[in-house]
Amino acid sequence: MSSAIVVGAGPNGLAAAVTLAQRGMDVTVLEASDTIGGGTRSSERILPGLLHDDGAAVHPIGLASPFFRSLDLAAHGLEWAWSDIDLAHPLDGGRAGAMVASLDETVRLLGRDGGRWRALFGPLADSFDELAQEVLRPMVHVPRHLVPLARFGPAALLPATALGRIWRTDEAAALFAGNAAHGWHPLNRPTTSAFGLMFAAISHRYGWPVVKGGSARLTDALASVFTELGGCIETGHRVRSLTELPPADVVMLDLEPGAVADLAGDALPARVRKAYRRFRRAPAAFKVDFAVEGGLPWRDEYSSRAGTVHVCGSAAEVAAAEHDITRGRMPERPFVLVAQQYLADPQRSVGDVHPVYTYAHVPHGYTGDATEHIIAQLERFAPGTRERIIGAHARTPRALADHNPNLVGGDIIGGANTPLQLLMRPRVSTDPYYTGIPGVYICSASTPPGAGVHGMCGHNAALSALRRTERAG
Repeated sequence: MSSAIVVGAGPNGLAAAVTLAQRGMDVTVLEASDTIGGGTRSSERILPGLLHDDGAAVHPIGLASPFFRSLDLAAHGLEWAWSDIDLAHPLDGGRAGAMVASLDETVRLLGRDGGRWRALFGPLADSFDELAQEVLRPMVHVPRHLVPLARFGPAALLPATALGRIWRTDEAAALFAGNAAHGWHPLNRPTTSAFGLMFAAISHRYGWPVVKGGSARLTDALASVFTELGGCIETGHRVRSLTELPPADVVMLDLEPGAVADLAGDALPARVRKAYRRFRRAPAAFKVDFAVEGGLPWRDEYSSRAGTVHVCGSAAEVAAAEHDITRGRMPERPFVLVAQQYLADPQRSVGDVHPVYTYAHVPHGYTGDATEHIIAQLERFAPGTRERIIGAHARTPRALADHNPNLVGGDIIGGANTPLQLLMRPRVSTDPYYTGIPGVYICSASTPPGAGVHGMCGHNAALSALRRTERAG
């Protein structure tokens, strides 16, 4: 029987492990931490019983993932839950844009921009499953679904600020800009529209769900599938060099490129080592979990019912904040993502005390304290927030990296979404997963298709390994 070792038990490492085990390999996963999950762990940080997600919180791409959908994760304990509103984006004056799973309802809520919203996102949502098969894999491939790709591609290449000119209302413009900000890249740069298009289209196909009982349950479900296939997971096992690993036909590394270069040392071809060392990092997150009595007192009618709230203000303010962080400047009013998972999953709360998840977009490696920036943005749209906060737990970019070493400098998306890295990451290659060392592959979020809890990086990398193994055999 062929054997494989996977280093790292995040969603991508587990996806790689499952894929290899499904093909009959004897697979062992080695995880440095005492708990598996990487960016999909959950914990009680402030009060006993008050459940916070340590990393990823809302999972639109997870539910849409072709690989996850191929597994019967429900049989392994995974349950999805949805709030009434997927996304709200509050504006000054008590107004807000709202996006819900129903395209018809979103069109109605957006008024004058409803028709434009339907024209742009309706076709993408209708063909999203086919589109996902094209965009959740390396960009260099022979496409099988040309029509949805043709609908998506030309608009996706545009800067979000350019495509955003179609909107006539502040609400639609802010919704689109907030979705585009998930790229953590200046919105006046090419390809940033891709994120705005994807996140809205997913909403109208699958919604933006959370995992009942915390994001860690998704990790647990993947681990359950893997162990049922005969796989083995060893926690507390830190690997410092490839030479420490026992012989194996395949080695999968759920690690960021710099860590792969450290692990491989001189075994890595010089050109690959150089590419991994110059891999560009994205701006950072500054994360604060709050315990809030009675929930946030939003001024508008939608944010109090939304699982996700983008807090920054107008589309122009979002663009300005994203521009600043990529220039190394901390915005006075940063883009803040708020997740209120308890609206869909009430068991996360303790009585009338609710867990509120937030992070601000900050410069890479930011060393300041953005807690007050976040609270100020919340107060702006939910006055009285400060009085309701009974506890908080902050994680700086450095603390995020200490908790999960793949998050270098607080980069939670696995590398900058420059046009080149969006299309060819972690290096320019026809097989981005192959490290150049026979049998060794990288499968982290720094590989295609990039960030998100979807497992496709690991699944794609494992398929690459299987193809090379079969050819060698």
